[in-house]
Amino acid sequence: MSERGKETREDREARESRERERRVNESARPRIRLDVPRAPRRRVLPEYDPDAFGRLSERIARFLGTGRFIVWMTVIIIMWVVWNVTVPDSLRFDEYPFIFLTLALSLQASYAAPLILLAQNRQDDRDKVNLEQDRKQNERSIADTEFLSREVAALRQNLGEVATRDWIRSELQDLLRELDERGRPVEEGAGRGEHRPGEGGSDRG
Repeated sequence: MSERGKETREDREARESRERERRVNESARPRIRLDVPRAPRRRVLPEYDPDAFGRLSERIARFLGTGRFIVWMTVIIIMWVVWNVTVPDSLRFDEYPFIFLTLALSLQASYAAPLILLAQNRQDDRDKVNLEQDRKQNERSIADTEFLSREVAALRQNLGEVATRDWIRSELQDLLRELDERGRPVEEGAGRGEHRPGEGGSDRG
């Protein structure tokens, strides 16, 4: 019993010592709090302006797609080959099979392809923005056209209900004609009454 009690006591002491070590390690470790912003990490690569780099890549890609670049590249390659073939051996820097020239062209191609892709991506982004602006402009134009169509239809309907000048003129002419027709019998009756007394007086005389 004493040996078992001794073993359990040793185990307890070992467990307590491990617990103390764990507490010490946790106290030494900095606590991560959610309300405290994390410190920025150091970047291995240097920082750069993506827009400036994109503009530079577009300029390079635009120059690579011109005839001037092809002419200059052809002239440089011809001069390179002629120089390393015709000049004395002491002045040659890239003898046949022109390994340095091949390396330079490979390096140029390896940089030109990503630059061209980057320029294309920027152009695609601009096309998307322009397409979105055109779509919004078309929607506004359609809305304005529909509004103007409704306004024109409402004006036509209102004009149909409003008396026009020709209609008023025709109505006035009909009214004057009707008044003339009504006034003629009265004038004829009055003229007859005035004529009869005159006739009697003449007979008497």
